[in-house]
Amino acid sequence: MAKRGKKYLDAAKQISSTESYSPMEAVELVRKSSTSNFDATVETHMRMGLDPRQADQQVRGVVTLPHGTGRQVRILVFAEGEAAKWAQDAGADYVADDDLVKKIEGGWLEFDATVAIPQMMGRVSKLGRILGPRGLMPSPKAGTVVPPEDLGRVIDELRRGRVEFKMDKTANIHIPIGKVSFQAEQLLENFASLVDAVQRARPPGAKGLFIKKIVLTATMGPGVKVDIAEAVGLRAA
Repeated sequence: MAKRGKKYLDAAKQISSTESYSPMEAVELVRKSSTSNFDATVETHMRMGLDPRQADQQVRGVVTLPHGTGRQVRILVFAEGEAAKWAQDAGADYVADDDLVKKIEGGWLEFDATVAIPQMMGRVSKLGRILGPRGLMPSPKAGTVVPPEDLGRVIDELRRGRVEFKMDKTANIHIPIGKVSFQAEQLLENFASLVDAVQRARPPGAKGLFIKKIVLTATMGPGVKVDIAEAVGLRAA
């Protein structure tokens, strides 16, 4: 295990390793205990009571955080013809033509989110080995493969804080919910929206305890356990 620095150890002393805190207490502790010299990201980590090997126990969805994530999102849209113009007018940072597709094949990845129209997926599928492992592959399930007339809406949602969540192979979900510079109330509302979205994405094969553990943490900061019952009892803004 890596040796912890003095700043981290001092911050960890403020937090009980056995106690579960109310969502607001957890948010305030995360902000207070952040040890980085930059505006750290606040992350939510959920341990799910599911078996990721079972097809009917997968959790996946999207949520638009009411106060965004605090980061600038560079959006690339796979579109052509009139749809490409609509994407540009809606504020896409890049519209991928054949030349840009080749550039991505060569390793260019200067974007944070992708959207595609269905007509482009034949070409986009060739980029799966590059985009897939990085969570950048457009997907109908994630709502990022849409008809041309919906491009403006999806681009706007991505700008405002639309994020995708998905349970990984270890039955965990990891999602950023803002920055330590956010007000505690803003982080709490983002957290409530995420928990609500995860609850609504409960799969048909889920039995027993759905969420087993929730931890909030800031980049390079100690984790804070959240009381699950109180978290589930929150109402999204």
